[in-house]
Parts: sequence; C-alpha cells; structure tokens
Amino acid sequence: MASNSTLNRTSTNTSISVASTSIALSVTKVTTSPFNSTTAAPGFWPSLLDKIPLPRWAIYTIIALILLVILICVLCCCVKCCCKGKKKKKKKPDQKINLKELNGSTTTALVQPETEDAEYGSVDERRGKLLYSLEYNTARSEMTVGIKEATELKAMDHGGTSDPYVKVYILPYKSKTFETKVFRKTLNPVFNEHFKYQMSQKELSESTLVMQVYDFNRFSKHDVIGELRLELSAVDWNHVIEEWKDLSKPSKNEQEHLGEICFSLRYVPTASKLTVVILEAKNLKKMDHGGSSDPYIKVQLILDKKKWKKKKTTVKKQTLNPYFNESFTFEVSFEQIQKVQLVISVWDHDKMSRNDAIGKIFLGCDATGNQLRHWADMLSNPRRPVAQWHTLLSADQVDSTLALKHTLKIPFTNKTF
Repeated sequence: MASNSTLNRTSTNTSISVASTSIALSVTKVTTSPFNSTTAAPGFWPSLLDKIPLPRWAIYTIIALILLVILICVLCCCVKCCCKGKKKKKKKPDQKINLKELNGSTTTALVQPETEDAEYGSVDERRGKLLYSLEYNTARSEMTVGIKEATELKAMDHGGTSDPYVKVYILPYKSKTFETKVFRKTLNPVFNEHFKYQMSQKELSESTLVMQVYDFNRFSKHDVIGELRLELSAVDWNHVIEEWKDLSKPSKNEQEHLGEICFSLRYVPTASKLTVVILEAKNLKKMDHGGSSDPYIKVQLILDKKKWKKKKTTVKKQTLNPYFNESFTFEVSFEQIQKVQLVISVWDHDKMSRNDAIGKIFLGCDATGNQLRHWADMLSNPRRPVAQWHTLLSADQVDSTLALKHTLKIPFTNKTF
C-alpha cells in the first residue's frame, strides 16, 4: 500500500511538473511573440538601406534634397496664389469704366492723349531745324527752292524716331506741291532736293512759301512735325540764300482738307497687267447742302500727256467715308509703265447738275514724294499688291502739274460722202 501511494505521488508530481513546464512554454511563446513583432520594424529600414549600393551619408543627402525641393515648390505655389489675389484686387476699379459712354474724341484722347499737341504743339515746344536755300533767275522767271537737311526733329513714333519728309508749296496760288523722299527712322535727315517754280516778279511779291515737315505713316494720316513760312516779298534776291531756321507749329488753316483715299497697286510684267483696287476714302469734303456727298472714284491713265484709259467705281450715297473695294485692270506694257501716269480722282455725283471734283492724286515716274514712293514700291514688288493712304490735292493743282494736252475731236474726219 505504501509503495502504491508513493507511486501515485511521484506520478502526480511528474504530471504537475509536466503541466508547469507546458504552461511555462506557452507563457514564453505568448511573451516572445509581441516582442518579435515590435522589434521587426527597426530592422526593416537598415535592411532596406543595406540593399542600396550607396553609402549611408549619400542616401541621407539625397533624401534631404528631395524634401527641400518639395518644400520650395510648396512655398512658390503659395506666393503665386497671394500675388494673383493682389492683382485682382487692384484691377477692380479700372474694370468699372464703361467705354460705351465715351464719345469718339474722348476715346482718341485716351489712346493717344497728345494727338492734337503732336500735330499743332505749343509755342515753346522744340520741333527741330530746317536748312533750305532760295534762288531766283530773273531771265527765266524761275525760283529754285532747295531742301537741304533737317536736324533735331521732334520724335513722332513710339520708338523715339520719325519718318520725315518735306512738302513744299506756294500760297495763294497752290499751283504745284512738291514732296521730298521719305527717310526712315531718323531725326536728322539729309534731303538735298531742289524744286523749281515758274513765277514772275509780281507773283513773288504776292506769294508765301510754305515748307512743312511731316512724319510719314503708310496706313494713317501723316502727322505734321513743323513748318516754315516765308513772305517772298521780304527776301533779298540779289544773292543765293541758304540758312537754318527753327520749325514752328503749323497753321490749322494752311490748306483746305479735301480728304484721304486708300488704294492698292499691283503690276505683273509678264502679263502686262496693272491692277488698281480702290479700297476706301475718308473725311471727304462736304459738297452737298445737307453736309454730305455722293462720292465715286475715277481711275485714269495718262500717256504722253494725253488721256489714255479710264474707269470708274459705283456711286456711294450720302457719305463722307465711302467703302468701295472695287478692282480695275489695265493692259500696260513694260515700256509704257515707265511713262504712264495714274490719276485717281474723287467726284461728287449730282443728278441735276454737273459732277464736282472733290480732289485728285496722281502717281507715276514723274510724281514726287509719297506718290512716287508708292509707284516705286509697286514696281520693285511685282505680282504683289501694295496699299497706301494718300491725301487728296485740288483738281487744279494736279491738272496744272500734269499739263495735259487737250485734243480737239473733229467729227466725220474719216467719213466719205
């Protein structure tokens, strides 16, 4: 019995020890599993960095640079957003302006606030100097006007320069108007051009010589820089005169404004075709009692001082700013194109009376100034249309310059009876 109780005790102790051992193992597993899960994270980054074939300091530098670039980008975006908000706040007062309430003169003043001053200027405003010469030949009753050069001209263009040329005419006869060549982008042009007028000594004593310096603009009105006016009765003609004089502001009533016309020229030498496209006219002289006109355009070719070919546009009713866009083509050989004169005239149509001429302009190799320049541009650019605005002159002035030969047509000269 004693041995049995001893065996039972030993088996009990053994089972207790085995149970305690199993409990201890299970406790060990439970306690070690959380520890292993928490220590896995610190070993992840070193193992990842070990796989990169770069030293640790280089890796850390690259990471720092990436973070710095991201930070700079974020700051730039914030600054840009702040600047946009400030600009929008500043523009709000300007956006309240209603342009529809502004009339034409006010709108012009906003775009070009010194337009009138640029044309007429103030008394004290410096416009530059002009060197001219005068000579009179008593035997031939001929006066020669020399336009030598100009200096320190007023800048009329946005770039601080001008495209100057000089217009010369005589009052009150206005028989001939001459223009020098245009010089591009300069305030000190050298012209060296001479113009001749047939005048008696009596006409000299009653005449005023006008020399106006203009700024050339191909597609808009030419601006007056300044002018010189000389009473020829006060000139000493016993010797040749050559002197510098300061330009003054031009007179507002120096010459009647007849209007302006825009047209394009195109010449094709191989086909012997001269194409004239009448585009538009503006600010024409009022010819009717109602303060308007019924304008149309005549296009005429003069060859050997004789009328050769002519065509005309349609009539535009009651307008001083007609738009035509009508094309006319003439057959003109290369030999004839060097001798022909193109006359563009604007007329006012009247049903009950004779049509009145508003103004004229002529171009050709015998022309001067802007007219000659336009003609030369056409010849130097064959097959390409060249458009330009021109200021109309009086019909008498153009006719006297051309000195046309009028032929008397006798009827039945070729008839046999």
